[in-house]
Amino acid sequence: MKYSILAIATSLFMSAAAAEIPAEIVHLLDYVEHSGCEYERNGSFHSAKDARAHIMKKYKYYQEDIESTEDFIRYAANKSALSGKHYKIHCPGQEAMRSRDWLILELNRLRREKVAN
Repeated sequence: MKYSILAIATSLFMSAAAAEIPAEIVHLLDYVEHSGCEYERNGSFHSAKDARAHIMKKYKYYQEDIESTEDFIRYAANKSALSGKHYKIHCPGQEAMRSRDWLILELNRLRREKVAN
């Protein structure tokens, strides 16, 4: 009986750990949500908060395929799986750019900051 409880507890712990979102991905999700920018998907514009929710939904769908933050960007925040159109980010006072490129810039900035500290 003790071993069964231990096995169940270990299994639950491992499942919870696997469900945790890596810090870099959390950072990028927060970056999207608090950017003040609009996300363009298939010609429609969405708030930053809605963009985060959409990206999170895609992250959960592709989670088993995602092994890195770059994979996260590629699978969840790059383009429409249906139309193949790239997502674009529209920030005030800046030219629109592909979501992938915008997120890679932020990821690189984050990593440089970590190295500097």
